[in-house]
Amino acid sequence: MNDIVPDSIRDPRIQTRMVRAHGYEFEVDVCGEGSRLALCLHGFPEHAFSWRHQLPMLADAGYMAWAPNLRGYGHSSRPESLAAYAIEDLMEDVGALIDASGASETVLIAHDWGAVIAWYFAMRQIRPLSRLIICNVPHPGAMTSGGFSFEQLKRSWYVFFFQIPGLPERMLGREHAEGIGEMIRRSACNPEMFPDEVIEVYSRNAAQPGALTAMVNYYRALVRGGGARRQTQQGFPMIRVPTLMIWGEEDVALTKETTYGTDAYVEDLTIRYLPRVSHWVQQDAPEAVNAMMRAFLAGEPVPELRWEPTLVDPD
Repeated sequence: MNDIVPDSIRDPRIQTRMVRAHGYEFEVDVCGEGSRLALCLHGFPEHAFSWRHQLPMLADAGYMAWAPNLRGYGHSSRPESLAAYAIEDLMEDVGALIDASGASETVLIAHDWGAVIAWYFAMRQIRPLSRLIICNVPHPGAMTSGGFSFEQLKRSWYVFFFQIPGLPERMLGREHAEGIGEMIRRSACNPEMFPDEVIEVYSRNAAQPGALTAMVNYYRALVRGGGARRQTQQGFPMIRVPTLMIWGEEDVALTKETTYGTDAYVEDLTIRYLPRVSHWVQQDAPEAVNAMMRAFLAGEPVPELRWEPTLVDPD
């Protein structure tokens, strides 16, 4: 079952199990025990493996840490229809996973597409949350309230490209989806955090039969399938769960400006911007991100990432 992530790079503290939820099978990386759940949702085009640096930290903090492969990813169930990737169904997956954990308390931690789901999950109060941590995806209300800047429209080109039937899969799937892993490393600020064996995980994941269509269908269901329109029509009620937003400033897909105004939608908001860190924030700068998450979960002041200038000897 773990052929996507070879044993040579697996943390022995992290185990993998299959969990039945919402009528599907989910492959879940698990670390730690207890009645408090830290549920980590990955993004596109990633895998539960993207949380490898955070799961042991969360376990050490007293949480039962779960990182599921979302539907269509890894060895989780992969429904074929576009409609199966509606945002409403994705939220119900998260709710059912929380139920399956048996936890008495849940912290939701999410990045990229997982964070899209998490924002709506918290807004719609699908299940109670004690804390929310969002990594590098803006609140949908804040992102759209001022309209899209020209710079953001340029960065969002791939969302429109993904609406074309078949073509994205053919292009992304070339050479056994080799370009998927390379795209992650090329857009990282600290490429040494993404050695060959790590980026190969993401390429192997995407190269599975039907995987790329499932991944791209998240975007198609949100745009062409009307998911974003349905959610906008419901409005953006205030999120009252204490929320930490962690943002790598060198994001190639999303501008920093899309985060401005988030406090109009989140009652108890903490934002930390990480200079010289990419969209893949929790993998690009795991020590800084873990320190921020750990402090936030403990109710302590969340540190900031500060860069000191390099001193050059004039001689």
